[in-house]
Amino acid sequence: MTITASSLLFAIIALVLSYGEGRPGSATPYYGRLIGTLQEYAHGIRGTVYAVDETTLFVKGFSYDGTGPDAFFWVGNSARPSPEGYIVPYPEDYTGRDPPVLEKFNRQDVILRLPLGKRIRDIKWLSVWCRRFTVNFGDVFVPSNLEVPKARVLPEFKRLAHGLRSGNISVLDAKTFYIPNLHYDGAGPDAYFWVGNGSEPVPLGIKVPNEMGSLDPLRGYQGEDIEIQLPGNLTVYDIDWLAVWCVQYRHNFGHVIIPKDLDVPPALGQTKITPPWWYNPTSSTSPHPAVESPLSNCREMLDERLQVQWEMMGDQVQIQLAARIREDQYMAFGLSGEPGRASMVGGDIVVAFYDSDQGTFRAVDYYMSATSQCDGKNGVCPDERIGGRNDVALISGERNREVTTIVYRRPLQTNEPINDRAIPMEGEVSVIAAIGPLNTRKEANAHAIPDKTTDDMRIDFSSRNDHACSSSLFDLPMESTLTPWKPKIISLENQFTVRIGPTGGKRGYTPITGHPSWGIAWWINDFLIPEIYVERGQTYTFIVEGGNDNTNPARYHPFYITDSREGGFGQKSEEEQKRQRVFAGVNYDSEGYPYPTAAGRYCEWEHRTIDKSAETETFEDYFQTLQLNCEEGKAAILNWTVAPETPDELYYQCYTHNNLGWKIHVVDPGKSLKHNEIPSSSTTLSLSAAFYIIIYSILCVLLRLDR
Repeated sequence: MTITASSLLFAIIALVLSYGEGRPGSATPYYGRLIGTLQEYAHGIRGTVYAVDETTLFVKGFSYDGTGPDAFFWVGNSARPSPEGYIVPYPEDYTGRDPPVLEKFNRQDVILRLPLGKRIRDIKWLSVWCRRFTVNFGDVFVPSNLEVPKARVLPEFKRLAHGLRSGNISVLDAKTFYIPNLHYDGAGPDAYFWVGNGSEPVPLGIKVPNEMGSLDPLRGYQGEDIEIQLPGNLTVYDIDWLAVWCVQYRHNFGHVIIPKDLDVPPALGQTKITPPWWYNPTSSTSPHPAVESPLSNCREMLDERLQVQWEMMGDQVQIQLAARIREDQYMAFGLSGEPGRASMVGGDIVVAFYDSDQGTFRAVDYYMSATSQCDGKNGVCPDERIGGRNDVALISGERNREVTTIVYRRPLQTNEPINDRAIPMEGEVSVIAAIGPLNTRKEANAHAIPDKTTDDMRIDFSSRNDHACSSSLFDLPMESTLTPWKPKIISLENQFTVRIGPTGGKRGYTPITGHPSWGIAWWINDFLIPEIYVERGQTYTFIVEGGNDNTNPARYHPFYITDSREGGFGQKSEEEQKRQRVFAGVNYDSEGYPYPTAAGRYCEWEHRTIDKSAETETFEDYFQTLQLNCEEGKAAILNWTVAPETPDELYYQCYTHNNLGWKIHVVDPGKSLKHNEIPSSSTTLSLSAAFYIIIYSILCVLLRLDR
């Protein structure tokens, strides 16, 4: 990662401003709304209590001698602390049926989450209470008029480029953003979550790690709900916007403005981001299972073809399924219908898969009354089809190198005793798994015997560090082995449509041209950067739909013809412009300043879901994964008459950006090629100039003979 002087300066300023998570104008650390100081009655109780949010308390500097035989944090709504209250579990991630008795504390900071859906407005006091002897060691009372900090809901991302969109973004606390239903095609070469100051995103900003804590360029998202956290001591009070920003090309794909009147909870660790179990923050490679994850449990099923990872979180369990399956298949995991054996009938499972029609991942609650396809009443049925509800919450999903990985949560116990089975708080339970095809309803279909559990396998969902998975599932060829598409040729045409579209990932723009891209490129006559053949003395018409909104750089791509392999005439200095010859698409005003003449309305070939270039071996198949979206307005018309002295090789480019276009071959009259595709692979681009001339000469001879 390159650190510029400007970004370092901004980081230092942000560090000073955000000292102690303080709010604007605050010279002291901010812990939330002050409730009061714990009153001591016994055992050295000390501490100051704050309301962090509607369900969370923070005790600053808590002290207790630890000698009480049955002491707990205790809350209630009676007039004074009494046996009518209930325990606030601490630590939160305890295992077992009952939380542990409080041990000794010496000026420690404690975060308490109210259980059972309770809120601070439902309680009148917090106590350190001895349950065995009904003794109050210390307490603090909650003011009746207390207003606690709350999460703030913002608008969605502004939609500017690369299919970026989302639901309304929430500020969960002073450092944490929740971004629901995030869509982004992943085609930007150097895109990150980006924050900074000012009225709109600018290059002077700071990268924000993604939901996995990584600063790698952003992948594609297709309707996922994620959380991200600001780095270091930076808080939402120090920034004016959150964006998805391409650093290399200084472009804003979309952003949301942060209002100044926020009153959100402090960031004290109460908002937790749980990265996928395979994530290794020291690795910059593609996702790969981290076998030695100290907080993970993992088992392999179905002859190591399915990996199941789990972790109990309070009254829920988070589960991750990973399997090498096709897009038309599902993976299923859940509780066996009978204890001590692998029984599909009576099983309570979750069916997880990638819905290619919708471009989303799904995790669905199922009940199996019979080993047959669901008929709406019986069989392998989604709970919602048989009168129940889907108690499963999808967390995230990814399909990487033929491996589908889906993370979801489900309650340990629901209010549906017929369709759902309870997961025990401790102890082993028999589990089952399966892999099979999806039917036309996107529901689980039949599976073969090798694709379902036959032996009894048991899991203790409350266990920790039960990790027995290998990395074999992910030992697949790297994407660098992808074969580039053959470059296209357009010849014997006098009219061209010019639009914006994706670059085709590792099969398209960069392997064809040898140049980096920033995620979009010119599409001519619905081909990705084809090589165009024109004849001297002929006039050609370009119907340009590259966007004419010069206030939005992501939607402003005037078209011009030049001898520059890079383009971007409008962003060059005067000296650089002098070194570039322009043949069409640029005029000069009365003061000698250049301006583009061909922009037109904005039309873009966009991914229907995410970039599928890695999965499609031919350009024709890839084209079927795209859809054309055009704004209202008219196209621009550029007429170009090729002069006799025009050089043999030119380039069509973007006036405002580098590296969007490719080659124009200028030939003498009658020498245009009579085919529209290079017959060999893209390696022909690396032939020497002499060899290329020989090939071209042979083609010309053949064409004359053909006449």
